[in-house]
Amino acid sequence: MPSFVRTIQTIDAHTGGEPLRILVSGMPPVPGNTILEKRAWLKAHRDDLRQFLINEPRGHADMYGAYLLPPTTPEADFGVIFIHNEGYSDMCGHGIIALGRVLVEMGYVERTTPVTRIGFDAPAGFIEARVEWDGKRAGAVTFRNVPSFIYMRDLEVETPTFGRITGDIVFGGAFYYYINAAQAKLDIVPERVRPLIQLGAETKAAVKAKVKVQHPVEAGLDALYGTIVDGAPNRKGVDQSNVCIFADREVDRSPTGTGTSGRAAQLFLRGQLALDQPYVNGSIVGSSFTVRVTGTTRVGNYDAAITEVTGTAHIAGFNQWVLEDDDPFPSGFFLR
Repeated sequence: MPSFVRTIQTIDAHTGGEPLRILVSGMPPVPGNTILEKRAWLKAHRDDLRQFLINEPRGHADMYGAYLLPPTTPEADFGVIFIHNEGYSDMCGHGIIALGRVLVEMGYVERTTPVTRIGFDAPAGFIEARVEWDGKRAGAVTFRNVPSFIYMRDLEVETPTFGRITGDIVFGGAFYYYINAAQAKLDIVPERVRPLIQLGAETKAAVKAKVKVQHPVEAGLDALYGTIVDGAPNRKGVDQSNVCIFADREVDRSPTGTGTSGRAAQLFLRGQLALDQPYVNGSIVGSSFTVRVTGTTRVGNYDAAITEVTGTAHIAGFNQWVLEDDDPFPSGFFLR
Protein backbone atom coordinates (compact mmCIF):
# COMPACT_ATOMS: atom_id res chain seq x y z
CA MET A 1 0.00 0.00 0.00
CA PRO A 2 1.29 3.50 -0.76
CA SER A 3 2.23 5.80 2.11
CA PHE A 4 0.93 9.35 1.74
CA VAL A 5 2.66 12.21 3.52
CA ARG A 6 0.33 14.92 2.18
CA THR A 7 -3.36 14.91 1.28
CA ILE A 8 -5.04 18.04 -0.08
CA GLN A 9 -8.54 18.59 -1.42
CA THR A 10 -9.41 21.24 -3.97
CA ILE A 11 -12.35 22.50 -5.94
CA ASP A 12 -11.27 23.43 -9.45
CA ALA A 13 -13.21 26.08 -11.36
CA HIS A 14 -12.69 28.37 -14.31
CA THR A 15 -13.72 31.92 -15.09
CA GLY A 16 -13.97 32.61 -18.79
CA GLY A 17 -11.56 29.74 -19.41
CA GLU A 18 -8.98 30.77 -16.77
CA PRO A 19 -8.46 28.10 -14.08
CA LEU A 20 -8.74 28.55 -10.33
CA ARG A 21 -7.71 25.72 -8.02
CA ILE A 22 -9.23 26.42 -4.60
CA LEU A 23 -7.64 24.67 -1.64
CA VAL A 24 -10.46 23.58 0.71
CA SER A 25 -8.69 21.04 2.94
CA GLY A 26 -5.07 20.54 3.96
CA MET A 27 -4.05 24.14 4.65
CA PRO A 28 -1.61 24.50 7.57
CA PRO A 29 -2.16 27.23 10.21
CA VAL A 30 -0.89 30.54 8.82
CA PRO A 31 0.29 33.16 11.34
CA GLY A 32 -0.14 36.89 10.78
CA ASN A 33 -2.55 39.69 11.66
CA THR A 34 -3.12 40.83 8.06
CA ILE A 35 -3.38 39.09 4.72
CA LEU A 36 -0.08 40.67 3.65
CA GLU A 37 1.60 39.22 6.76
CA LYS A 38 0.09 35.82 6.08
CA ARG A 39 1.21 35.95 2.47
CA ALA A 40 4.75 36.86 3.55
CA TRP A 41 4.81 33.92 5.98
CA LEU A 42 3.62 31.47 3.33
CA LYS A 43 6.20 32.76 0.87
CA ALA A 44 8.99 32.37 3.42
CA HIS A 45 7.97 29.09 5.06
CA ARG A 46 5.48 27.10 2.97
CA ASP A 47 6.11 27.88 -0.66
CA ASP A 48 6.31 24.12 -1.21
CA LEU A 49 2.52 24.06 -0.93
CA ARG A 50 2.13 26.54 -3.79
CA GLN A 51 4.58 24.57 -5.91
CA PHE A 52 2.80 21.30 -5.11
CA LEU A 53 -0.54 22.65 -6.39
CA ILE A 54 0.63 24.81 -9.30
CA ASN A 55 3.64 23.01 -10.77
CA GLU A 56 3.68 19.87 -12.87
CA PRO A 57 2.77 17.04 -12.59
CA ARG A 58 -0.39 18.17 -10.73
CA GLY A 59 -0.61 21.58 -12.40
CA HIS A 60 0.96 23.32 -15.36
CA ALA A 61 2.70 26.57 -16.34
CA ASP A 62 -0.61 28.46 -16.65
CA MET A 63 -2.30 27.09 -13.52
CA TYR A 64 -3.73 29.52 -10.97
CA GLY A 65 -4.91 28.92 -7.41
CA ALA A 66 -6.32 30.37 -4.22
CA TYR A 67 -6.06 29.75 -0.48
CA LEU A 68 -9.17 30.52 1.56
CA LEU A 69 -8.31 31.75 5.04
CA PRO A 70 -10.18 33.26 8.01
CA PRO A 71 -10.93 36.99 7.58
CA THR A 72 -8.67 39.61 9.14
CA THR A 73 -11.12 42.55 9.10
CA PRO A 74 -14.66 42.79 10.54
CA GLU A 75 -16.44 43.35 7.21
CA ALA A 76 -14.92 40.29 5.50
CA ASP A 77 -16.17 36.72 5.41
CA PHE A 78 -12.91 35.20 4.15
CA GLY A 79 -9.29 36.01 3.61
CA VAL A 80 -7.82 34.99 0.28
CA ILE A 81 -4.31 34.57 -1.10
CA PHE A 82 -3.80 33.94 -4.81
CA ILE A 83 -0.98 31.80 -6.23
CA HIS A 84 0.54 31.24 -9.68
CA ASN A 85 3.66 29.93 -11.42
CA GLU A 86 5.91 32.74 -10.15
CA GLY A 87 4.54 33.29 -6.66
CA TYR A 88 1.68 35.29 -5.17
CA SER A 89 -0.73 37.90 -6.54
CA ASP A 90 -1.87 41.17 -4.98
CA MET A 91 -5.41 40.68 -6.26
CA CYS A 92 -7.24 38.49 -8.79
CA GLY A 93 -10.58 39.40 -10.32
CA HIS A 94 -11.21 36.12 -12.12
CA GLY A 95 -10.39 34.41 -8.82
CA ILE A 96 -12.97 36.45 -6.90
CA ILE A 97 -15.60 35.62 -9.54
CA ALA A 98 -14.80 31.88 -9.33
CA LEU A 99 -14.73 31.92 -5.53
CA GLY A 100 -18.06 33.72 -5.38
CA ARG A 101 -19.72 31.19 -7.68
CA VAL A 102 -18.25 28.18 -5.84
CA LEU A 103 -19.00 29.43 -2.32
CA VAL A 104 -22.63 30.19 -3.14
CA GLU A 105 -23.28 27.19 -5.40
CA MET A 106 -21.84 24.78 -2.83
CA GLY A 107 -23.63 26.39 0.12
CA TYR A 108 -20.45 27.39 1.96
CA VAL A 109 -22.05 30.75 2.83
CA GLU A 110 -25.54 31.76 3.94
CA ARG A 111 -27.38 32.33 0.65
CA THR A 112 -29.85 35.14 0.08
CA THR A 113 -31.96 35.95 -2.96
CA PRO A 114 -31.61 37.59 -5.37
CA VAL A 115 -27.99 38.37 -4.44
CA THR A 116 -25.59 36.95 -1.86
CA ARG A 117 -22.86 39.28 -0.57
CA ILE A 118 -19.38 37.94 0.26
CA GLY A 119 -16.52 40.06 1.60
CA PHE A 120 -12.88 39.11 0.99
CA ASP A 121 -9.68 40.35 2.58
CA ALA A 122 -7.20 40.26 -0.33
CA PRO A 123 -3.60 41.50 -0.27
CA ALA A 124 -4.61 44.58 -2.30
CA GLY A 125 -7.44 45.42 0.12
CA PHE A 126 -11.07 44.63 0.87
CA ILE A 127 -13.15 43.24 -2.02
CA GLU A 128 -16.93 42.91 -1.98
CA ALA A 129 -18.56 40.36 -4.29
CA ARG A 130 -22.27 40.05 -5.09
CA VAL A 131 -23.36 36.66 -6.41
CA GLU A 132 -26.69 36.13 -8.15
CA TRP A 133 -28.72 33.43 -6.38
CA ASP A 134 -32.23 32.46 -7.52
CA GLY A 135 -32.77 29.83 -4.84
CA LYS A 136 -31.48 27.01 -7.04
CA ARG A 137 -28.35 28.12 -8.91
CA ALA A 138 -25.63 30.70 -8.52
CA GLY A 139 -25.22 33.03 -11.48
CA ALA A 140 -23.08 35.98 -12.46
CA VAL A 141 -20.71 37.55 -9.94
CA THR A 142 -20.00 41.27 -9.63
CA PHE A 143 -17.12 42.51 -7.50
CA ARG A 144 -16.27 46.02 -6.38
CA ASN A 145 -12.53 46.40 -6.73
CA VAL A 146 -10.01 48.45 -4.82
CA PRO A 147 -9.47 51.92 -6.38
CA SER A 148 -7.71 51.89 -9.77
CA PHE A 149 -5.46 54.66 -11.09
CA ILE A 150 -2.93 55.57 -13.76
CA TYR A 151 0.50 55.37 -12.16
CA MET A 152 2.53 56.58 -15.15
CA ARG A 153 1.36 57.81 -18.56
CA ASP A 154 2.97 57.36 -21.96
CA LEU A 155 6.00 55.39 -20.81
CA GLU A 156 8.28 54.42 -23.71
CA VAL A 157 10.48 51.34 -23.57
CA GLU A 158 12.75 49.61 -26.07
CA THR A 159 12.28 45.90 -26.75
CA PRO A 160 14.66 43.55 -28.61
CA THR A 161 12.00 42.11 -30.91
CA PHE A 162 9.32 44.79 -31.28
CA GLY A 163 11.31 48.00 -31.02
CA ARG A 164 9.87 51.02 -29.22
CA ILE A 165 6.61 50.48 -27.33
CA THR A 166 4.54 53.10 -25.50
CA GLY A 167 1.95 52.51 -22.79
CA ASP A 168 0.60 53.40 -19.37
CA ILE A 169 1.36 51.77 -16.03
CA VAL A 170 -2.00 51.34 -14.32
CA PHE A 171 -2.98 49.85 -10.96
CA GLY A 172 -6.21 47.86 -10.98
CA GLY A 173 -5.52 45.70 -7.93
CA ALA A 174 -2.10 44.92 -9.40
CA PHE A 175 0.28 46.96 -11.53
CA TYR A 176 0.19 46.37 -15.29
CA TYR A 177 1.78 47.96 -18.33
CA TYR A 178 -1.04 48.65 -20.83
CA ILE A 179 -0.15 48.71 -24.52
CA ASN A 180 -1.94 48.42 -27.84
CA ALA A 181 -1.25 45.39 -30.02
CA ALA A 182 -1.05 47.46 -33.22
CA GLN A 183 2.35 48.79 -32.11
CA ALA A 184 3.72 45.27 -32.49
CA LYS A 185 1.57 44.46 -35.54
CA LEU A 186 -0.32 41.78 -33.61
CA ASP A 187 -3.96 40.79 -33.10
CA ILE A 188 -5.57 39.34 -29.97
CA VAL A 189 -6.25 35.86 -31.33
CA PRO A 190 -5.12 32.41 -30.18
CA GLU A 191 -3.01 31.95 -33.30
CA ARG A 192 -0.77 34.83 -32.19
CA VAL A 193 -0.32 33.75 -28.57
CA ARG A 194 3.41 32.99 -28.91
CA PRO A 195 4.45 36.43 -30.16
CA LEU A 196 2.02 37.99 -27.65
CA ILE A 197 3.83 36.12 -24.87
CA GLN A 198 7.14 37.39 -26.22
CA LEU A 199 5.79 40.94 -26.34
CA GLY A 200 4.54 40.69 -22.78
CA ALA A 201 7.79 39.27 -21.46
CA GLU A 202 9.99 41.83 -23.23
CA THR A 203 7.90 44.84 -22.23
CA LYS A 204 7.61 43.71 -18.61
CA ALA A 205 11.38 43.31 -18.39
CA ALA A 206 11.96 46.69 -20.04
CA VAL A 207 9.55 48.51 -17.73
CA LYS A 208 11.01 46.86 -14.62
CA ALA A 209 14.49 47.95 -15.72
CA LYS A 210 13.30 51.54 -16.15
CA VAL A 211 10.72 52.11 -13.41
CA LYS A 212 10.34 50.98 -9.79
CA VAL A 213 6.63 50.87 -9.05
CA GLN A 214 5.32 51.44 -5.54
CA HIS A 215 1.72 51.77 -4.43
CA PRO A 216 1.32 55.23 -2.87
CA VAL A 217 -0.35 54.05 0.35
CA GLU A 218 0.43 50.33 0.70
CA ALA A 219 4.07 49.35 1.15
CA GLY A 220 3.48 45.67 0.30
CA LEU A 221 2.20 46.35 -3.23
CA ASP A 222 5.36 47.09 -5.19
CA ALA A 223 5.58 44.69 -8.12
CA LEU A 224 4.84 45.03 -11.82
CA TYR A 225 2.63 41.99 -12.37
CA GLY A 226 2.53 41.89 -16.14
CA THR A 227 1.66 43.46 -19.48
CA ILE A 228 -1.86 43.83 -20.85
CA VAL A 229 -2.12 44.01 -24.64
CA ASP A 230 -5.38 45.34 -26.05
CA GLY A 231 -6.65 45.35 -29.61
CA ALA A 232 -9.67 45.30 -31.87
CA PRO A 233 -12.57 43.03 -30.88
CA ASN A 234 -12.03 39.40 -31.88
CA ARG A 235 -15.77 38.68 -31.71
CA LYS A 236 -19.08 40.55 -31.74
CA GLY A 237 -20.44 42.06 -28.55
CA VAL A 238 -17.19 43.31 -27.01
CA ASP A 239 -15.70 46.78 -27.04
CA GLN A 240 -12.15 45.46 -27.26
CA SER A 241 -10.20 42.24 -26.86
CA ASN A 242 -7.14 41.95 -24.67
CA VAL A 243 -4.70 39.45 -23.24
CA CYS A 244 -2.70 39.63 -20.03
CA ILE A 245 0.82 38.16 -19.94
CA PHE A 246 1.73 37.98 -16.25
CA ALA A 247 3.99 36.29 -13.72
CA ASP A 248 6.50 34.10 -15.61
CA ARG A 249 5.04 34.36 -19.16
CA GLU A 250 1.68 33.07 -17.93
CA VAL A 251 -1.29 33.74 -20.23
CA ASP A 252 -4.65 34.69 -18.75
CA ARG A 253 -7.45 32.99 -20.67
CA SER A 254 -10.05 35.30 -19.10
CA PRO A 255 -10.31 39.03 -19.83
CA THR A 256 -8.47 39.56 -16.47
CA GLY A 257 -10.55 41.04 -13.66
CA THR A 258 -7.96 43.41 -12.23
CA GLY A 259 -6.84 44.21 -15.75
CA THR A 260 -10.40 45.07 -16.76
CA SER A 261 -10.66 47.39 -13.74
CA GLY A 262 -7.43 49.06 -14.71
CA ARG A 263 -8.49 49.44 -18.33
CA ALA A 264 -11.79 51.08 -17.33
CA ALA A 265 -9.93 53.45 -15.00
CA GLN A 266 -7.41 54.26 -17.72
CA LEU A 267 -10.15 55.11 -20.23
CA PHE A 268 -12.19 57.04 -17.66
CA LEU A 269 -9.25 59.12 -16.42
CA ARG A 270 -8.29 59.90 -20.02
CA GLY A 271 -11.84 61.09 -20.75
CA GLN A 272 -12.72 58.15 -23.03
CA LEU A 273 -15.29 56.40 -20.80
CA ALA A 274 -18.19 57.98 -18.94
CA LEU A 275 -19.27 57.35 -15.37
CA ASP A 276 -21.54 54.26 -15.20
CA GLN A 277 -21.01 53.51 -18.90
CA PRO A 278 -20.76 49.73 -19.41
CA TYR A 279 -17.61 48.53 -21.15
CA VAL A 280 -17.27 44.94 -22.37
CA ASN A 281 -13.73 43.56 -22.32
CA GLY A 282 -13.04 40.40 -24.32
CA SER A 283 -10.39 37.74 -23.81
CA ILE A 284 -8.11 35.92 -26.25
CA VAL A 285 -10.39 32.84 -26.10
CA GLY A 286 -13.65 34.76 -26.59
CA SER A 287 -14.99 35.15 -23.04
CA SER A 288 -15.86 38.58 -21.65
CA PHE A 289 -16.28 40.73 -18.52
CA THR A 290 -18.40 43.85 -18.19
CA VAL A 291 -17.05 46.78 -16.17
CA ARG A 292 -18.39 50.14 -15.02
CA VAL A 293 -16.74 53.07 -13.29
CA THR A 294 -19.14 53.77 -10.43
CA GLY A 295 -17.32 56.56 -8.61
CA THR A 296 -14.11 58.47 -8.07
CA THR A 297 -11.66 58.86 -5.22
CA ARG A 298 -8.02 59.65 -4.51
CA VAL A 299 -5.18 57.24 -3.75
CA GLY A 300 -2.36 59.29 -2.35
CA ASN A 301 -1.77 62.01 -4.95
CA TYR A 302 -3.46 60.05 -7.75
CA ASP A 303 -6.96 60.48 -9.17
CA ALA A 304 -8.60 57.06 -9.01
CA ALA A 305 -11.73 55.26 -10.17
CA ILE A 306 -14.01 52.86 -8.33
CA THR A 307 -14.90 49.99 -10.65
CA GLU A 308 -17.30 47.06 -10.63
CA VAL A 309 -16.60 44.02 -12.79
CA THR A 310 -19.13 41.31 -13.71
CA GLY A 311 -18.39 37.83 -15.04
CA THR A 312 -19.35 34.17 -14.79
CA ALA A 313 -17.52 31.07 -13.59
CA HIS A 314 -18.05 27.32 -13.73
CA ILE A 315 -17.07 24.42 -11.50
CA ALA A 316 -14.67 22.04 -13.26
CA GLY A 317 -13.84 19.36 -10.72
CA PHE A 318 -13.46 18.08 -7.16
CA ASN A 319 -9.98 16.74 -6.57
CA GLN A 320 -7.87 15.04 -3.93
CA TRP A 321 -4.14 15.47 -4.36
CA VAL A 322 -1.66 13.22 -2.54
CA LEU A 323 2.09 12.95 -2.09
CA GLU A 324 3.69 9.56 -1.65
CA ASP A 325 6.66 9.40 0.70
CA ASP A 326 8.98 8.30 -2.11
CA ASP A 327 7.76 10.73 -4.80
CA PRO A 328 10.92 12.24 -6.39
CA PHE A 329 9.06 15.51 -7.12
CA PRO A 330 7.49 16.60 -3.80
CA SER A 331 7.26 20.22 -4.95
CA GLY A 332 6.72 19.41 -8.60
CA PHE A 333 8.66 21.13 -11.35
CA PHE A 334 8.22 23.97 -13.82
CA LEU A 335 8.90 23.15 -17.46
CA ARG A 336 8.14 25.10 -20.62
